[in-house]
Amino acid sequence: MTYNVLPFFTTSTEREAETELKETQDMSSSFMSSRSSATHRRAASSPNTDFSGFERREVDPAPTPRPLFQLFAFGFIIFLVFLQFLPATHFRDPSDPLRKWTPFGDSTASMLMRLSLGLRQTEASNDGNSSLLAKNDGEDGMIHVVSWMDCLDLRFLAVLANSTLSSSRYPHLVFFHFFIPKGKEDKVSFFKLKVLFPHSNLQVHGQEEVKEIITTAISGTQFAVFVEVAPFIIPSVHQSLAKFIYILPNILMKGRVEELMGADLSNYAIGAAEDCSSKLDMFVKSDVLDAIQRSASKPWLSESPYVKNACTPVLSVLLIDSRKLDGDFVEAFLWWSKVLNLNERSTGKNPAIFLALYNKYLKLSSSWLVTPATSSEMINKSMVIQYDIPDSVCSQFGSGATPQSDHGNIWTDYLTPMADRILGS
Repeated sequence: MTYNVLPFFTTSTEREAETELKETQDMSSSFMSSRSSATHRRAASSPNTDFSGFERREVDPAPTPRPLFQLFAFGFIIFLVFLQFLPATHFRDPSDPLRKWTPFGDSTASMLMRLSLGLRQTEASNDGNSSLLAKNDGEDGMIHVVSWMDCLDLRFLAVLANSTLSSSRYPHLVFFHFFIPKGKEDKVSFFKLKVLFPHSNLQVHGQEEVKEIITTAISGTQFAVFVEVAPFIIPSVHQSLAKFIYILPNILMKGRVEELMGADLSNYAIGAAEDCSSKLDMFVKSDVLDAIQRSASKPWLSESPYVKNACTPVLSVLLIDSRKLDGDFVEAFLWWSKVLNLNERSTGKNPAIFLALYNKYLKLSSSWLVTPATSSEMINKSMVIQYDIPDSVCSQFGSGATPQSDHGNIWTDYLTPMADRILGS
């Protein structure tokens, strides 16, 4: 007897599979319902309640300031703004390491502050020209301009500086050395010049050391020759001035000083233009020179006979290389002064200087010859112009004089009326 059991086992297996499938569906539906419920609870929670369960409060608005305080703050700001327009009463010297405050007059301070806002200074940025000047015996690549004033009138120095910088191709290479009576102690004068030329290289020196050397050398004589001998003594006191241009303060420079600085002096120590309208025999008689040359034996005397109608050098503009200067120049100058008996000299030119420099200087181009400001034609053609400020205490005509023509006022082209009032006070 045979039993068929296969259908029995197949039915039982299907029942178990159906049972497991139902249990899995029930668990899944239970999980989804619980998840949906949690999501609903989070969405339904209050927006002012954080996750920790604490209720959050809204931030209070900033308090409104009182109108009185707002008005006070606005008034204080306006006060600080107007405070900037008050005139300065003190200043500090940039060259003073201690940076001490120095007082000056209220009127001058006010004008200086207004002037500093209105002035403009041209700058150049070509540094390659510094090396070019260094090759022409300018060791530091700068153009050193030296001037000496026995009496102080800053207007002359300002016109000299402004005309020189205006004519120069590279004004940032020009370095001014002004020798004034009080020197570095006169801080107000230095500050006035720096306000006019804030970006220029400018230094003020005293005259005491140079005058002491000259006074010692000329002891026994009765005339003062500081301005005539000073350019040849200055390098011994300021040894950094190896090669420089010496210009009298009453000179208006329209030529380019870099061209003059680049002149090759060869074996000469001095370069000067010649004035052939002034001959040597106009100052010294020829027979006197012949007698001196025959009777004396000095190293500075010319071996050849002196040319009686020789042109004389102009000392208003000089190019000096101090490394080639003779040490006996001052001695030669004093010797000629004593021999020619020049203790009481009436003329403005000193023949002792001419004879001490005889055949010892390089003749510069005639374009560097100083020309008086007598006509507009001469002014337009000249590169170096001599002028005068009639109302100055340093004027050659005396204080209170008036110019003979409008050409005497050429200096006003390089000095504004406001600057004139500041520097003339």
